[in-house]
Amino acid sequence: MFEKVFLYAGPYKRGLYAATGILLLSVLCGVLPFVLAYQIIEPLVSGSTVTTELVTSRAAGVLLCLVAQALLYGWGLNVSHNAAYGTLLRLRTSLQKKFENLPLGVIQDKGTGTVKKLFVDDVDSLEVLLAHSLPEGVANLMIPVAVILALFVVDWKLALLSLASIPLSLWAMKTMYAVGMQKMGPYYAAGQKMNNTIIEYVNGMEVVKVFNRDADSYARLRDDVLAYRDYTLAWYKAAWPWMAMYSSLLPCTIILTLPVGSWFVLRGWSTLADLILTLCLALSIGTPLLKSLSFLPTLPQLNYKIAALEQVLEAVPLAQTEDEFHGADDSVRFAHVSFAYYKTVPGPDGQPQTVSEAVLHDISFTAHAGEKTALVGESGSGKSTLAKLLVHYYDVADGAIIIGGQDLREMSLAALNDHISYVAQDQYLFNTSLLENIRLSRPDATEDEVLAAADKAQCTEFLARLPQGIHTPAGDAGKMLSGGQRQRISLARAILKDAPIVVLDEATAYADPENEEKMEAAIAELTRDKTLIVIAHKLPQVADADQIVVMDHGRIAGRGTHDELLASCAEYQKLWRATNESGDWRIRDGEEED
Repeated sequence: MFEKVFLYAGPYKRGLYAATGILLLSVLCGVLPFVLAYQIIEPLVSGSTVTTELVTSRAAGVLLCLVAQALLYGWGLNVSHNAAYGTLLRLRTSLQKKFENLPLGVIQDKGTGTVKKLFVDDVDSLEVLLAHSLPEGVANLMIPVAVILALFVVDWKLALLSLASIPLSLWAMKTMYAVGMQKMGPYYAAGQKMNNTIIEYVNGMEVVKVFNRDADSYARLRDDVLAYRDYTLAWYKAAWPWMAMYSSLLPCTIILTLPVGSWFVLRGWSTLADLILTLCLALSIGTPLLKSLSFLPTLPQLNYKIAALEQVLEAVPLAQTEDEFHGADDSVRFAHVSFAYYKTVPGPDGQPQTVSEAVLHDISFTAHAGEKTALVGESGSGKSTLAKLLVHYYDVADGAIIIGGQDLREMSLAALNDHISYVAQDQYLFNTSLLENIRLSRPDATEDEVLAAADKAQCTEFLARLPQGIHTPAGDAGKMLSGGQRQRISLARAILKDAPIVVLDEATAYADPENEEKMEAAIAELTRDKTLIVIAHKLPQVADADQIVVMDHGRIAGRGTHDELLASCAEYQKLWRATNESGDWRIRDGEEED
């Protein structure tokens, strides 16, 4: 269960081994006082002389053992924590490197809260495993095992009596673990959902307040928090009775040893000295046994979190090579492309499992070099998924996407990104200057080149109104700008990049009538002599396209020019009618007219 995580310990393995050895000595120091006590008790019950010197020396030995136990325990935990946090650092670094090669869409689909929980909460929870469960658990288990073996040497009958409570305790532990894992999947999923909702609640506070939806937003947050509470309590209710059972039974090592062992002594089957030694040693292993297994309640959680971590660490990276782009031209061909989204859900056994949802089916068309290809269709028809596949957010399930005769999987992701500009509906702006946000697409660009790109993207007018011009910070996620202004900054990025293939996914979605003309001018500047693939809901914007591909439920419903599709494609006719009808709507005195 833990070997894959343990692999990331690297040089810190030695620290974990050293901590285990130190804690082993600590546990031994906790057992020795019982042996010293036996050396005082045995002469008393056998009628031998007990000297003051004997009592004093043994008492001093007990004190020395207790002090040594405390010092060794503190030292061992210090060593184990250093090794644990070093391992967590290596694990987080490995996760970060893994995320760099994962399909971007997979990361986005997880949600901010889930990714945060993975990197912070789940990795932090492994500290219990590495700093405590492994070194302390092993140390506290090895000494009792050694003591039990010694008991069999002393008197096998009494040794068996001292072990009488252990089988029932182990059965209770096994049951607790099985029940805990069954409840762990829903509990963990509820935790992920709560994290995502909390982050969404904070990020969307402005919208919530503007539209006076505090109550609804809070209700959703409250429901997810309550759901997490309920799943947590359900887990504890299922697991805790079994925890209580083995916690109560395991230390009872003398529950049969004292009465039955006394009877054995009376019958002459065992000696009184052996009984006393067995009792002392049996008492000495109760606490270490209980402590060694005190981490068991955390194991179902740790197991599930480790499974989730390993699922990410073992996830298949994007298919790519180290090759550069060497295609013959800038045409883009979708050859029998099929695709399904994958998501992780709790399985019936409590372990996470992956399910798929097919969204594209056998898509084939070519966007010719230097031409404008439009993708249209209802929401959810697969348009944006095609765009994300082209910029390699995901790998296709079947088929291929070919650029100039070269499969995009046969080039590096960096080479592909150099060749394509992708402008989405809402691209992220970092909380740095607008200049740096634009220069993100070409870090070596001069300020004059950035300003020229901003001018072509119709940014000059609103930049002039900002207090620091292009050096003005964008704010958190670009919130200092309007939606239309953020889109023009994104277009400026793409213009500065000057890639031969341009993908526009609802790039004018936020444009108001006043600025729509400016946006169209910016797009015309961006796409001049380029291979253009544009996704749009406003059909008049793409009526001049060289080719229009009509999508319907993940399939191609039609392909051709505007006039050809109006004459032959029922789905396109429906979309065109809807566009015209919505354009005829008027609102007067709170009522619609046509």
